[in-house]
This record gives sequence, C-alpha cells and structure tokens, in this order.
Amino acid sequence: MSEQKKSRPKVPDGHSRFCVTRQKQPNEKGYVGYDVIWEEFQKEVPYQTPKRP
Repeated sequence: MSEQKKSRPKVPDGHSRFCVTRQKQPNEKGYVGYDVIWEEFQKEVPYQTPKRP
C-alpha cells in the first residue's frame, strides 16, 4: 500500500432554485465539508397594526 494521502476531487458548485452548495477545503484530518447557501424566497414585511373602525 502506498502512503499517499487520499484527496477528494474538486467538485463544481451545485446550483438549484434557492440553494448553492460549495465544497470546503479539507481540514487537517482530511475531512471535506460543504457550504450550503440559501437564497431568500419569502419577503418579510414589517407588521402594521390594522386601522380601527
């Protein structure tokens, strides 16, 4: 067996309708994580009290 470190292949960014997934850099143990970035798909409107009759 060779004593080379196993490396993960570079994965392109994943794009969907409201989400982007990016591969992180490997840490000292070799773990490769992923960032998930969500785009807002609902608008938040400040609450206004209704008019009184």
